[in-house]
Amino acid sequence: MAVNRYYSGPVSDHFDGTRFFNPDGEEPAGALDLLRWKFGKGNVPWPNIFDSPFPPARPEERVTEQRLVVTMVGHASMLIQVGGLNILTDPVWSDRTSPFPWAGPKRVNPPGIRMGDLPPIDIVLVTHNHYDHLDLDTLHKLQQRADPRIVTPLGNKAIMRGRLPAARITEMDWGEALTIAPDIDLHCDPCHHWSARGLGDRRMALWAAFVLTTPAGNIYHIGDTGFHRGINYRAAREKYGSFRLANLPFGAYEPRWFMRGQHQNPEEAVEGMELCGAAFVAGHHWGTVKLTDEGIEHPLLALNIALDARNISRDRFRAMRPGEVFDVPAADI
Repeated sequence: MAVNRYYSGPVSDHFDGTRFFNPDGEEPAGALDLLRWKFGKGNVPWPNIFDSPFPPARPEERVTEQRLVVTMVGHASMLIQVGGLNILTDPVWSDRTSPFPWAGPKRVNPPGIRMGDLPPIDIVLVTHNHYDHLDLDTLHKLQQRADPRIVTPLGNKAIMRGRLPAARITEMDWGEALTIAPDIDLHCDPCHHWSARGLGDRRMALWAAFVLTTPAGNIYHIGDTGFHRGINYRAAREKYGSFRLANLPFGAYEPRWFMRGQHQNPEEAVEGMELCGAAFVAGHHWGTVKLTDEGIEHPLLALNIALDARNISRDRFRAMRPGEVFDVPAADI
């Protein structure tokens, strides 16, 4: 019988005592399906360099009052500035999203904020433990630089502790909330995904989305998710009302037979935007590291088709590029 090396806790509606799971959802594909995908056809090569049209950003030190600003670092790494707080999501400054510095997916553009140009970071959100979201080298540098509070779902602290023995790490389960500043709460919510760092730890740490409730409006951040019939989007709308901003993945989705349960495509991301009641979206998880089969600009083309089909202004769903700064309008549309 497998033993969970990261987490020990009571059985719940998403934990069977050894592994976490998506209620009424799909399990990730197995090794045979992985081989079928990798040796199949359909992969569209990426260029070695895909420069952003935006120069490296130099963010403001703090954003206050009713402003909400998001700056793109790359892939799922974003700086959220709201209510005087500086929050980083899934920070990756490394060249590769891999357990090996010499192999694995390599970024095709540099981070949109230089590490030395970051403002003081208060909170780091790590949504799950895949290498394109949990980068121990980057977390170590951030911890040495400013000692931010790291918040992550259950089980991920054990992965971080070996490299970050003195870091302030808080684990959360789905449904839990945490006050991170006066009038600002952080909520840990379900998303449809999975986790693994190697061959023997599949689904032994939890994955999650996060919601920030702030006086400047609600923010919904999803690092990775399958669409899952829109169940989690509808639940978020029912629980929190509408969102001023949702940070939604819309890339890394082909082939659909393999990726459907873990990565939504652009059409599903747009439907999710509507289901959760997001006034604006900062779109991510595209154009920085190649994880799947689609071409580098295919997500953008498919996104625009999906937005036009639903008569949604393209300005409301920004396909963020490294260095891009989104000063999010008030949600009065």
